[in-house]
Amino acid sequence: MGEQRDDRTETADTGYEDAACGYCPPTIRACRQGQDEERGPAWCPTHVDPEGLAEARPLYDAPDTLRVAQESARVESEGYCRWTRVEEICAFAKRMGYRRIGIASCISFVDHARTLMDILESHGLEAVSTACKTGGVAKESIGLRDDEKIRPGGHESMCNPISQAEVLNRAGCEFNVVMGLCVGHDSLFYRHSKALVTTLVTKDRVLAHNPVGALALADSYYSRVYGPDRPAKPPKRPRRHRAAAPAAAVEVEAPTTR
Repeated sequence: MGEQRDDRTETADTGYEDAACGYCPPTIRACRQGQDEERGPAWCPTHVDPEGLAEARPLYDAPDTLRVAQESARVESEGYCRWTRVEEICAFAKRMGYRRIGIASCISFVDHARTLMDILESHGLEAVSTACKTGGVAKESIGLRDDEKIRPGGHESMCNPISQAEVLNRAGCEFNVVMGLCVGHDSLFYRHSKALVTTLVTKDRVLAHNPVGALALADSYYSRVYGPDRPAKPPKRPRRHRAAAPAAAVEVEAPTTR
């Protein structure tokens, strides 16, 4: 009987430079068992950036960070496959001792934000909310043309995530919840929020705010998400920064930079 091999198709010294956990075969996923150094493929972070992993680990020792890591893990364990994300947010906030919770919502989610405020307050928490159009600032003020608006020809307020963050910062919010901010606007909110942030709703108007649907149906109904460089056959290894060919097989001069 021949030697059995697992799905690891590369070893740690084959030249990959970037992590690509998305390509880890389902029969590997060695980090779940703490065996990533031994069994992880060549593009595993353990192999391509061990220094980064080593530098990250001591950061958990900071008291505030350690407590967040501990309490989030406890919420994960206690509510695993039982609690909704709303319940997890309430449980985490209470375990952390937070009292004032901020909500940064899309203006289309104001009614849902009201419900969330009622839920938070029913748990003895204080809730502060701010919608994305706060301030009513015209899109022209950030350099947009009229034809770049959703509805040209009149006033259209810009999404204002930095002001949302500042309102919640000034209100003394200790933990903020994002509800449906647009791509990029949510990024600016995360950057400018002084408090930790979690996301309750990720906006996707086409998929009823279930953006993972585009990934689940990428090979059928939503194949349009792929770009023009989609290969005919899905690769089994990371496409970018693949291992270099062995020196003996190289027939042209190697580039001096990568």
